[in-house]
Amino acid sequence: MSSAVANNPPDHTSGVGLPHGLVATALALGTFMQVLDTTIANVSIPTIAGNLGVSPDQGTWVITSFAVANGISVPLTGWLMQRFGVVRTFAVSVLLFTLASLLCGLAWSLPSLIAFRVLQGAVSGPMIPGSQALLLSLFPPHKKGTALAVWSMTTLVAPIFGPILGGYISDNYSWPWIFLINVPVGLFCAFVCWQGMKHRETPTRKLPIDGIGLGLLIIWVGSLQIMLDKGKDADWFHSGFIVIMAAVALVGFITFLIWEFSEKHPIVDLSLFKNRNFSIGTTALCLGYGVFFGAVVLQPLWMQTWLGYNATWAGFVAAPSGVVAVLLSPFVGKYISKFDVRLFATFSFFVFGISYFMRAGYTADASFTTFMTPLLVQGIAMSIFFVAMISIVFEGVAPAQIPSASGLSNFLRITAGSFATSITTTFWDNHSALHQSHMAEASSIYDSNLHEAMGKLSAAGFNQAQSLSVLSRELSSQAHLLSALDFFWMAGWLCWGIAGLVWFTRRPNGSPRPAVAAD
Repeated sequence: MSSAVANNPPDHTSGVGLPHGLVATALALGTFMQVLDTTIANVSIPTIAGNLGVSPDQGTWVITSFAVANGISVPLTGWLMQRFGVVRTFAVSVLLFTLASLLCGLAWSLPSLIAFRVLQGAVSGPMIPGSQALLLSLFPPHKKGTALAVWSMTTLVAPIFGPILGGYISDNYSWPWIFLINVPVGLFCAFVCWQGMKHRETPTRKLPIDGIGLGLLIIWVGSLQIMLDKGKDADWFHSGFIVIMAAVALVGFITFLIWEFSEKHPIVDLSLFKNRNFSIGTTALCLGYGVFFGAVVLQPLWMQTWLGYNATWAGFVAAPSGVVAVLLSPFVGKYISKFDVRLFATFSFFVFGISYFMRAGYTADASFTTFMTPLLVQGIAMSIFFVAMISIVFEGVAPAQIPSASGLSNFLRITAGSFATSITTTFWDNHSALHQSHMAEASSIYDSNLHEAMGKLSAAGFNQAQSLSVLSRELSSQAHLLSALDFFWMAGWLCWGIAGLVWFTRRPNGSPRPAVAAD
């Protein structure tokens, strides 16, 4: 039974030992720190692998290990918060994440780093849902938009700044600092959140552990994440290992669903999908975030691989979108409750689409400003997207279910990002090969342009083999450009299509209530 009965929402005007702004900042930093660590290591893998004396392929387990552990732990948030309380669960999670970050920075070998990354991912699961739930409880109902704006800024901006920061640290310092920078931030966040909200701990109850459900969750989520992270390098279903992972994930998922629907105390509350706003809103949220994350992965990868940008400058192209989102989010939070939230959500998808269509007009010799301008437009959509979608998703969710709803929706969003990364990079490679094949077929040894290009290269001192190598790379560069433009074009239409899903939800009338546990 619970230690307190959650019939009445807490008083939002008392019980906070520190200023609301400081506590909200600390909560936002918790989210920022966790999301940052999902992307900051990506651009540093070659450096880490070289320093530890392993191949880059082996080094990618630094990313996979974190993703697998985090993917498993996020859905457990609801159970943990009902069992131990939202504030305590969040604060302990941040402290353990800080400790794991310190250990990652002190790692002496690849196996030790992977082990510490597993720990880091496992303990970080409650950080994003916890910060979301606590921000909602920190502000009164009429300031729900402000709370969600603070949370959404960090969730969308961190994936953009992660590669910038990771690239800059790798280029100018040593790789352990991509983890060690979390230590002071984590200590500040945990201290402020505990001091500011410990007097407003939510009621708890002794829930039995759904051991079988937890085991099934570990099996299918772990298999799925490994499949998504390793699929592209292993040539997907041409690899027996990937086929096995896919089969285990599918069978495990089906068995998990059957078990959870029949379990009295499930580890994941699947009854949330009976709520129309939660099911449809989460679907739209995941699709929109997946497209966004796919573009976040593709553009800097393309610019670094084929356009000569380093990690830092490729990140600077996207950085202004984060600045725009940060500047606009407070205004969105202030006014969003005055109108139908579905209008804001539709507008955000529409602006995302415009940004992608603008990028579909890129050329290989475009200037820095040309590359950056569509990202500035994207920043407008980013400032609205999460605030509107989370308002829709949480409409009608009971107070006792908010921790579970937050954990489940964030798990599905993170998984959508993993799917999007795999699908986007695979699409880019496959379509670039297709474009290159078509361009090669259209070329001929009798082509006057080819002869002219060969002549210019010969005059510049290149022999025939070198000239053909230069032309082959130019052909590949053009093929990858066309493939990227194909992706952006489809992303634009997809965003405009997703906007229609929003109107199958009910109009949010109330505010999500604070996360509490019930009997």
